[in-house]
Amino acid sequence: MHTIVVTLIGFVLLIVFIGVAFRRGPAARTVAAWRFIGVWLVACIIHLCVGVFVAGYSLASELAVHAVVFGLPAILAWFLARQSKLT
Repeated sequence: MHTIVVTLIGFVLLIVFIGVAFRRGPAARTVAAWRFIGVWLVACIIHLCVGVFVAGYSLASELAVHAVVFGLPAILAWFLARQSKLT
C-alpha cells in the first residue's frame, strides 16, 4: 500500500510541475518534465535511505520497490518531455 501511495505522490508532483509550465509553451513543459525527474530522483533516494537505515529493510528489497516508485512517474515525465518536443 505504501508503494502505491508514494508512486501516486510522484504522479501528483508531475502534474504540478507540468501544470505550472503548461501556459509557457512546449519548451517550458519539456524543462519542467526534466526538472521533475531530478527532484523525484532526489526524493526517492532520500526515501530509499530512510527505508534502509531507519526502517531496517534490505537494500535489495528497497531497490526493487524504488524501481517502481521512481520508474513509473519518471517514464511518464520522459514521455511528456518527448511529446512536448514534437509539438
